[in-house]
Amino acid sequence: MELPLLKTVDLKKHFKVSSGMLHAVDGVNIEIQKGNTLGVVGESGCGKSTLGRTILQLTKPTSGKIFFDGRDVTNLSGKELLNLRKEMQIIFQDPFSSLDPRRSVYELIAEPLIRNHIFRNKSERYERVLELMKTVGLAERFINIYPHEMDGGRRQRVGIARALALKPKFIVCDEPVSALDVSIQAQIINLLMDLQEEMKLTYIFITHDLSIVRHISDEIAVMYLGQCVERAPSKELFANPLHPYTKALLSAIPLPKLRKKKDSLIIRGEVSDPINPNPGCRFASRCDYCKEECKKTDIALKRLENGHYVACCLYKS
Repeated sequence: MELPLLKTVDLKKHFKVSSGMLHAVDGVNIEIQKGNTLGVVGESGCGKSTLGRTILQLTKPTSGKIFFDGRDVTNLSGKELLNLRKEMQIIFQDPFSSLDPRRSVYELIAEPLIRNHIFRNKSERYERVLELMKTVGLAERFINIYPHEMDGGRRQRVGIARALALKPKFIVCDEPVSALDVSIQAQIINLLMDLQEEMKLTYIFITHDLSIVRHISDEIAVMYLGQCVERAPSKELFANPLHPYTKALLSAIPLPKLRKKKDSLIIRGEVSDPINPNPGCRFASRCDYCKEECKKTDIALKRLENGHYVACCLYKS
């Protein structure tokens, strides 16, 4: 069997706060095959973005392992980490705050090329910037304008061009369309899918929009308070959600039919404290099916049929 391009083993990222340790990412195990998209969903504050940033080592992991293309890249630093970042890139959520307002489109896209000494000849660098602009659907006339002179969609295209500049294998898409209008969202999603097919890219697509993640993802991981509670192929997850939290999430998707009613599952109870959390399932205090065993020890993902993984006492592997 082909090795996954990216794999994490018990990956953790904890932050020290005044009242203890905030468990932002707590024992996450994921795998992504080359050319695939893993969607990561969950409510705000569940650790989605921290997971992506920790994989890229924009923030160092507390513990666990990160494997990329068969290599253990967890503790790289210096030149080795710089070389790795040519292969692993990120598209940020806000296309305005992630771009330097003092730089033109040319300077923004050329920056990673300059910093990594890709072209010593200025004319070759200029041609590469034009090529990247064409790839992401930006007209040449925008090359000397500044971020505040463009709309959100064009700014995000600049962000995508920057991510593609070093020809990476893997890109973390951190809610890349959440700050855009709906009509522009569709254009950016289609662009990302076309680029993936053309360049054989591998994505982690972080979002809270379930309709988007269903459209773009090969596999989906559901996170709750720093932990992955369910992982399955996209069609399998929507057809057969297993974890009570996943069921509640999917039941909240509105139907596009006005006369058809849908019963939503209401999550009751208080959200567990992510600071110094107690052992056991983080969803236990809000789960209608909670048993005593759910509160004793952390529950690992169990593999079931059809590549379906779930961390729940209701299911036995």
